[in-house]
Amino acid sequence: MLDRYAIAVIRWPLKQAAKLPDTIGCSANQVTVAGFFIGLLALPAIATEHYGLGLLFIAINRIFDGLDGALARRQGITDAGGFLDITLDFLFYAMIPFAFALANPDQNAVAATFLVFSFMGTGSSFLAFAVMASKRDIENPVYQNKSLYYIGGLTEGTETIACFVLFCLFSGYFAEIAWTFGALCWVTTLTRVWAGYQTLKVDDTDK
Repeated sequence: MLDRYAIAVIRWPLKQAAKLPDTIGCSANQVTVAGFFIGLLALPAIATEHYGLGLLFIAINRIFDGLDGALARRQGITDAGGFLDITLDFLFYAMIPFAFALANPDQNAVAATFLVFSFMGTGSSFLAFAVMASKRDIENPVYQNKSLYYIGGLTEGTETIACFVLFCLFSGYFAEIAWTFGALCWVTTLTRVWAGYQTLKVDDTDK
């Protein structure tokens, strides 16, 4: 819902920031991996209830995630890089609720499990359609510079990161936020499944 607007705002700063790592010979994949390992530090930080530190590592991870895309557009977008990026992103997304479950199992565990379950819906519908869209050469009019077809939804990357920020700032309300965001994820999943199925069904009819 918000990704297309966020991308419009951050595209130019990331493009400028990508010049330095490109100049020193750093690859987009190296930035992806480095950002992932920095993001992993949010797990022990949050699990030990150092939520401000966890938020810092989340922010650095997301900056690196944007930077690797800008760098890839300078050096050439590759399928291997796209695969690496999306895989590590999904692992990172699932890790944050898990970290909050570790921080306070009695209060957070069930809500965290529901949120990870909800992420399975948004992730599987996203990736399954991306595979079929690539197979059928269905063009992506919104995210033309992405290596994967990005099908829209109510809860995309920008909304997910905003949710993680809320988790860290209002950790005592993790369960309430997680249940609410998880429910919104299911709205996204259902609309993606419907839209994806209808799109592919029409494409089947045309062939």
